[in-house]
Amino acid sequence: MDTFAEIADERRGLAALLSGLTAEQQATPSLCAAWRVHDVVAHLVVPLEVGIPKFVLAMLACRGDFDRANVRLTREQARRPFGELVEVLRRKADSRFTPPGAGPEAPLTDLLVHGLDIRWPLGLPRDVPEARLRTSLTFLTAGRAGGLVAAGTLSGLRFEADDVEWAHGSGPTVHGNAEALLLAITGRTTALDHLSGDGVPTLRSRLA
Repeated sequence: MDTFAEIADERRGLAALLSGLTAEQQATPSLCAAWRVHDVVAHLVVPLEVGIPKFVLAMLACRGDFDRANVRLTREQARRPFGELVEVLRRKADSRFTPPGAGPEAPLTDLLVHGLDIRWPLGLPRDVPEARLRTSLTFLTAGRAGGLVAAGTLSGLRFEADDVEWAHGSGPTVHGNAEALLLAITGRTTALDHLSGDGVPTLRSRLA
């Protein structure tokens, strides 16, 4: 799979989905804590619009805290009109930026998870190719995803997707579709009601 090509296609598909949102939908709370749909789109635009020098300055201003720098830069981008942000997502879809030390699986997973942060509250369906879902699930569970994975989520549990061929781990089982598993592994508690299996109570207690 050409992951960069998949990223570009995912950006274009998400931009097409977002282009028809009303002002009310743009202001809807996303699954990403404290961010509206508008803010999540601004976050997705940050790596397309903010160069390394500006990000370094933001890191310095935030005393080396990556998450705070990310929030700061997202806030800046969120001042822009929604339609402008969507157009950036479309126009710069072919960007090959990856975070330092990470491969293309990182931005692909960021896109998929934040796309779900937007789509689930709005009830917007989207057929994501199975290969992308498998790639992101594998990335999240391979120990290379850092802070994307909710602390303690994976230990001692077996995760099984029931709509794509993918599984990880051993122990009490957590079943669900790939989208719900992506959200649960990254700490979105909304996904818990869409999962089944004897491992769900343990997962629920970890995400509480």
